[in-house]
Amino acid sequence: MSATGAVPIAIIDDDESLCRALGRWVRLAGFRAVTFHSAEAFLESRERRGLRCLLVDIQLGGMSGLALHRQLVAEGDSTPVIYMTARDEPSVRVEALNMGCAAFLLKPGAGTAIIEALRRVTALT
Repeated sequence: MSATGAVPIAIIDDDESLCRALGRWVRLAGFRAVTFHSAEAFLESRERRGLRCLLVDIQLGGMSGLALHRQLVAEGDSTPVIYMTARDEPSVRVEALNMGCAAFLLKPGAGTAIIEALRRVTALT
């Protein structure tokens, strides 16, 4: 599938090198990745409209991934959210699942799981 016909997804991670690497990874899998280095940058972007899925780090500098998801829900935005985190805290996992996240993945090492979750979620939307 060409980049222009690829399913658009957002990657929101404050680790710029990881964000670039994830962008390359999902592009190789046939998606169009739009990267953001903060929740605030995502919220301010015109590119946020039309995205089919958000791949969000939970622990961001500034607004957290969970706070971003809460704001999107409050705005009526039902774009599926896949969370990724380096720290698996049970209370955070429960909150993410209760908010209806599409997947909760641990990094590092979630590469294949990320692609599988993106394919599953975008097939439904």
